[in-house]
Amino acid sequence: MSPTHSGPVRSEVARLKILEATAQRFAEVGFERLTIEGIATAAGVGKQTIYRWWKSKSAIIAECLVEGMLLKQAHPVPNRGHVAEDLANWLDDVFATLGDPDSDGLLRSLIAAAADNPEVAVRVRSSISGEDTLTGRLTAGIGEAPNLTPDAPLYEIAEALVGTIILRALARAPMTPAETRRLVDATLGTRSG
Repeated sequence: MSPTHSGPVRSEVARLKILEATAQRFAEVGFERLTIEGIATAAGVGKQTIYRWWKSKSAIIAECLVEGMLLKQAHPVPNRGHVAEDLANWLDDVFATLGDPDSDGLLRSLIAAAADNPEVAVRVRSSISGEDTLTGRLTAGIGEAPNLTPDAPLYEIAEALVGTIILRALARAPMTPAETRRLVDATLGTRSG
């Protein structure tokens, strides 16, 4: 990712320190309480160094997402041969993470950052529903039991599931395994049984 401001070439060591400090502070305090001053102190650099390379804390968060420093607990969708069960198990895993006190607030903080910066929004969406996770699993599920036909609305299925995750995260209301199965059945038009 290129710097947002012109000026001296940035030091890779300083850049990594800033990104690591941002990821750490973000996990500790969330988006609303994250400050450039706090990042600078944690990274051992001056605020002017940060502002020379990024225009806002959202821009730093976006770079942290690109570098894989946030959302480290990736949740790949399993591929055990049954699309509906795989999706339900994946949702159970995601909601277990959202309910974990150590992870509490991370997704909500990322949503707040996304509201401030469209690039963060794209990165969050891609991290949750990208080719390596949800959309990729749905694509691999074409022809599997229960069958997803080649004309299955994969994009819309992914959007419905990701939307539910975001709404539930904002409401602090994880889903139970029974609820995730009903959601998957409603989204895919299948019946667990």
